[in-house]
Amino acid sequence: MGLVARLVVGVVWVVAGAMKLPDPAASVRSVRAYQLLPESVVPPVGYALPVLEILVGACLLLGLLTRLGAVVSALMLCAFVVGIASAWARGLQIECGCFGGGSSPGADATAAYPWDIARDVGLLALSLWLVRRPATPLAADNRLLGVPAPGSTRQALTRGSRS
Repeated sequence: MGLVARLVVGVVWVVAGAMKLPDPAASVRSVRAYQLLPESVVPPVGYALPVLEILVGACLLLGLLTRLGAVVSALMLCAFVVGIASAWARGLQIECGCFGGGSSPGADATAAYPWDIARDVGLLALSLWLVRRPATPLAADNRLLGVPAPGSTRQALTRGSRS
């Protein structure tokens, strides 16, 4: 389960960030469209967000600093859920901007809000799973940080000594 969670959330973050990276101004417009942040912080957040998404996604895909990546992922997803819910509650017609764009609404942008929130809540659940259980198979953490992989002999011996 942990490996699947890591790969799913990691791929989503890398794809989302990579789609925004070529047009950083669109990312800034997307952040601005939510009308939640003071204008002075909108450009830095808009420019940094794609880079942060790719960095978090890469860490999760590699299994490097998995718990930290999962915590940052969960925090970003909470922010996105709050942002989408806020836009919905205030009647704003914007695309979520999750995979680029975000400022120009479709025919009925609010129809997508429940699906966007559901997707982000699902990704949040996977991120929280990784916060709780960061040790996963095929993770760089297993070698670099000495984190025992699930089901490994070392993990079984560590558990046995605590009992």
